[in-house]
Amino acid sequence: MAPAELPLSLTRAEKFDDLVLDAVERLEQRWPQLAAVEFAVEQVPPPGAEYWSADPVPLGRAIRAARGEPDRIVVYRRPTEVRAATQAELVPLVYEVVVEQVAELLGLDPEIIDPETDED
Repeated sequence: MAPAELPLSLTRAEKFDDLVLDAVERLEQRWPQLAAVEFAVEQVPPPGAEYWSADPVPLGRAIRAARGEPDRIVVYRRPTEVRAATQAELVPLVYEVVVEQVAELLGLDPEIIDPETDED
């Protein structure tokens, strides 16, 4: 058994949260205004996601500030994990989802947010 503070003891959800945090930290170096954005991970999109997303099962969502709340970006863990066959595929996919949602929030192309992000 590993001590609780070692990475071996992290749950899948905690590991996913760390991937999102790593992506955010990487982007904040270039886009400091992201410090004011709230980032969250939810298990799955809420019912009705098909009304606000062109994707039948969205991997993330950018939510503009309303009623005193900050701008918010949500990454949906389960659909994102399902799209990645391996952990090696999950790391860049999470980063890509975060880049796409930041681009949506800022009204920019993903290539402007991170010029090295691959587009399909």
